[in-house]
Amino acid sequence: MAETHLIEVLNMAKTYKLGDMEVNALHDVSLTIDKGDFVAIMGPSGSGKSTFMNILGCLDYQPARGTYRLDGIDVFKQTRDDLAELRNRKIGFIFQSFNILARTSAIENVELPMLYNSSVSTAERSERAMAALRSVGLAERAFHMPNQLSGGQQQRVAIARSLVNNPVVIMADEPTGNLDTRTSYEIMEIFQDLNDKGITIVMVTHETDIARFARTNILFRDGRIVSVTKVEDRLIARDELPRLPVLDPKEILT
Repeated sequence: MAETHLIEVLNMAKTYKLGDMEVNALHDVSLTIDKGDFVAIMGPSGSGKSTFMNILGCLDYQPARGTYRLDGIDVFKQTRDDLAELRNRKIGFIFQSFNILARTSAIENVELPMLYNSSVSTAERSERAMAALRSVGLAERAFHMPNQLSGGQQQRVAIARSLVNNPVVIMADEPTGNLDTRTSYEIMEIFQDLNDKGITIVMVTHETDIARFARTNILFRDGRIVSVTKVEDRLIARDELPRLPVLDPKEILT
């Protein structure tokens, strides 16, 4: 049988030093995430979920104990340069604050990850960026600046940017944290469409309704995983959106 695990974590532990004190952020965490899953990671503040996400995303250079394999690669054995290349080739990132450049158009923001890929020509870079914007319904806004876009549109730019290098996984940290309910559900509709096409998504969220759009929920508490559950009453965004109350157009971010 073909290997289905995209992410494999075994006995992961992480300790931070704060002066003379040691803070145990993660305790003996073991987990597998299959290719094509849509995972929501939840937990209260200080539960370890953000630390875990930073390690999964190769954003934390301080080594953790244990084993972490991403798409068959032993992450903890990589150098910093290796990790930078791994992030660029394998992972697409989406953040709560969008993290797009204010003085750069939507399409130029989407092109950014490809600037570090010498195998992609200028023409191909533009084509791939436009295709990514089209996939999130934003092609007509390609040359708009961020201040000409709503919060939901800026997050769509961030989603498009996460797609252009054809990553094996998208990691989203509170992607709806700054958005209203309707716009959050629209972002979840995009996530579900991408996931239906086979893209693996790992998302941190504190919103229980948003977690119900995922396929699997993982709950952290005190640096440990306390539950991993399949979502039985999963919400489907395209079905839920028509049920939301209709607001004044000025209040809706699209």
